[in-house]
Amino acid sequence: MSMMKEFKEFAMRGNVVDMAVGIIIGAAFGKIVSSFVNDLIMPPLGVMIGGVDFSNLGVTLQEASGDVEAVTLNYGVFIQTVIDFTIVAFAVFLAIRVMNSMKKPVEDEVEAPEEPPKQEVLLEEIRDLLKQRSE
Repeated sequence: MSMMKEFKEFAMRGNVVDMAVGIIIGAAFGKIVSSFVNDLIMPPLGVMIGGVDFSNLGVTLQEASGDVEAVTLNYGVFIQTVIDFTIVAFAVFLAIRVMNSMKKPVEDEVEAPEEPPKQEVLLEEIRDLLKQRSE
């Protein structure tokens, strides 16, 4: 089998296409959440704690000198990233919870076995009687 044909079969499998769609939607969702945190959550939070812009929060380890830029620990950006992650994790949790609630429990899917037809019951009785006789 040629490599192109094999690759085409691999790429056209249902799970590969589903995974690709999920990754694309996940990336877009991540951008939406980042915008939500950066543009809607952090500004009012910064105002509530005294007009702080979280993206500018940081500690300077080494001042800039000449062509060398300053070395800083940007913990404000880290805080925003943690909030992004928390929102994404909570959204995924809610989505999985909804999907799990839509599934039927396994016990409901398994039905009780039907009673065997009369002929089978009679044949089983005859078999049992023959076993008793031969013993």
